[in-house]
Amino acid sequence: MKSLRVLPALVCAGLVSACSFAPKYHTPDLPMPKEFSVAASDSVISDKWWTEFNDPALNALVDEALKSNQDLAAAAARVEQARAIAGVAKSALYPELNVTGIASRTQLPEGTAVGRDNPANFFGLLGNISYELDFWGKLRNANKAARNAMLATEEGRRNVELSMISAVINTYFDLLSTDRQLAVSRSTVDSRKESARLQRLRYEAGSISQLDLSQAEAELAASEATVPVFERNARQTENALCVLVGRIGGTIERGKDGAEIDSIASPNIPVGLPSKLIARRPDVLGAEYAMIGANANIGAARAQYLPSIGLTGFAGWESTDLSQLITKHTDVWQISGNILQNIFAPGKVQRQVDLAWGDYRETLANYIRSVQQGFADVEDALVARRSNVLIRAAEDREVASRDTARKLAQIRYDAGESSYIEVLDAQRQLFQAQLLQVQARNIELSASVQLFQALGGGFQSDEIIKQRQHIAGEAPKETRPGVTEH
Repeated sequence: MKSLRVLPALVCAGLVSACSFAPKYHTPDLPMPKEFSVAASDSVISDKWWTEFNDPALNALVDEALKSNQDLAAAAARVEQARAIAGVAKSALYPELNVTGIASRTQLPEGTAVGRDNPANFFGLLGNISYELDFWGKLRNANKAARNAMLATEEGRRNVELSMISAVINTYFDLLSTDRQLAVSRSTVDSRKESARLQRLRYEAGSISQLDLSQAEAELAASEATVPVFERNARQTENALCVLVGRIGGTIERGKDGAEIDSIASPNIPVGLPSKLIARRPDVLGAEYAMIGANANIGAARAQYLPSIGLTGFAGWESTDLSQLITKHTDVWQISGNILQNIFAPGKVQRQVDLAWGDYRETLANYIRSVQQGFADVEDALVARRSNVLIRAAEDREVASRDTARKLAQIRYDAGESSYIEVLDAQRQLFQAQLLQVQARNIELSASVQLFQALGGGFQSDEIIKQRQHIAGEAPKETRPGVTEH
């Protein structure tokens, strides 16, 4: 039993002399512009960035989705799986200890059990220990790869969360937009019903022809046809929103706390510098964690060229009499070391190293692409936001002008200075302009959501980044590495 005390010393010696064959990791040096093409402020985005739209009903829907959305629940389950896998990989770094209890009774053929009981009893209680000395860093690199896979999965969950929140907001805005378009359609129907009624009275009085009456009734029918379209769209949009927030059926209450599409606030979004994108976007962070893990796997693969060194041992008691099992005369122990070196396996290890390098190069390409895509996404969102503000302002002016034109056309018709077709054209153009105005407002708000999403949502603090870098196995850095500005 005392000889087992040498085991901790051997373990410590193994840890002290351990080394790693993984390449030295460096985040790729990627040149990035100093600023975006569209000027923007540089400050912190709130973790609850959706509250910037100042709509309590929207805030409640997002909170509900964060608790009940099933895509997000599945992503969280994937994180749990990755955390468990990382725990399994970490356990390989430590000795494995188990206890075995034995109890048997054996009957031997006559004449073969000379000098012993037949049948014979046997009892044993043994503690077994096994440990692989990680001289070459194979297990530590595998552990590091698993940790980074877990972090990459966590960033994947954040990406699902970001996409889900954006989908909830956009779908909510679609619903408000459809509500507004439906209201415009119903108001137009009411207005055209009154026009058709007046035209029928004039026709019956003989002051207008049947042509004017038929045109008025045709325009009424055309506007009535739009109402069920928007009613259908509203219901389908509600169904989509119910799925996003985790409900089975039901309706979305717009209530007194919900704003109309025209009164939703357009937030001032702090964009920051392009170089900060890689510390904010979950797809970029996830791609880097995957790259760190792939780099560690190269070291694990290279270590297979060298022998695997292990220690095993057991200690306990064995006896044919259960009552005398644990005594100083029945103790047994053994400690041993083993070395396993592959002698002949043509190309096997080299192919595994090649595979690890190939995986690393793939993750490197994915990382670079994610940075490139992140910059493009923000540029696109900035341009879309600026242009959509201009488009919505133009639509507002158009509606005002079309409304004035409709009023003037009615005055001219009532004065007998123009035909009724001029009034109908003015009404039709106003109706279309009002629908386009609502659509432009929705697109303008969606551009803000697109920009929040392109920026990676809420700000990731330096402390959170350092904690994740520590888990990843990389030293904390004052700023994100691998970015140069030009």
